[in-house]
Amino acid sequence: MSDIKASRWFNLHRSDQHIWLALPAGPHRVLSSCVLNGGLVHADHVLNLKVPRQLAKQEQPAHTLQSYADGLGAGGTTVGMMTAASMASLRCYRQQVQGVELTVLVTCGLDNARRVGDPAEYQQMITSPVEVGTINIVCLSSVGLTEAAMVEAVQMITEAKTAALVNAGIRSPLTCALATGTGTDAVAVVSAKGREQVQYCGKHVLFGEILGQLVLGAVQDSIGWYRQGETDSQVDT
Repeated sequence: MSDIKASRWFNLHRSDQHIWLALPAGPHRVLSSCVLNGGLVHADHVLNLKVPRQLAKQEQPAHTLQSYADGLGAGGTTVGMMTAASMASLRCYRQQVQGVELTVLVTCGLDNARRVGDPAEYQQMITSPVEVGTINIVCLSSVGLTEAAMVEAVQMITEAKTAALVNAGIRSPLTCALATGTGTDAVAVVSAKGREQVQYCGKHVLFGEILGQLVLGAVQDSIGWYRQGETDSQVDT
C-alpha cells in the first residue's frame, strides 16, 4: 500500500464519512456504474460516500451525493458512489511502470456477498433498490485510455475482485457457493486527460497485468481488514 496523497495529478481527501478524489487539472473521462453521473462522463471529482446500510425510501441517492459534494466545495461534475462499508477499509495500491502510473482504491464490506446468478431479492425487471454499494473500486490511469480500453479495464477489475473473493473463500449466504462480488458493488475508471495512449488492457498486455495485480492485492487487503473486524467483534461479545 502506498501513500497516494503525493500523486502529481490528483488529490485524495478522506474522513470517516468519505473518500474524495479531486482532479485539479480539469475534467477527466470517467466510466463508472456510479449512482451520481454514472456511465461515460467528463468529471472533476470522484466521491465515495459512507451512508447507512439502507437509505430511507424517499431519499434520492443521487441527490444525497450531489448535496454532499456541494458541501465539500467540489465544483464542476462529481461522479459519486455510496457504501455502507467503513472508510477504514480503504486500501490504496499504486505502481508506476515505464512512466505510466496506475492507482487503485478499494473500500470493502461483505454483508451482502453474492455469486453471479443467485436469486435476486427484487423480482421485477425494472426496479429501484435502495441498498448501497459494498465493494467500491476506483482505478486511475495517468495516461489516456480509449473507450474500449476503459470497458476492458472494468472487465479486468471485476475479474480481479472475483479472484480475491474466491481466494478468501467468501461464500454467498443464499447458495453457499463461492461469491463473485456483493449485490451492490460499484466501479469507476478514471482516464487521464490528453492523447489516448492505451488501446488494450487485457490479460495479454502489461497494462492489464499491472491493473489486475493492483486490484487483486487491494481487494484482498481490504477483505483481510474486514475479517479482522469481524473477529474482534466476536471476541468482544
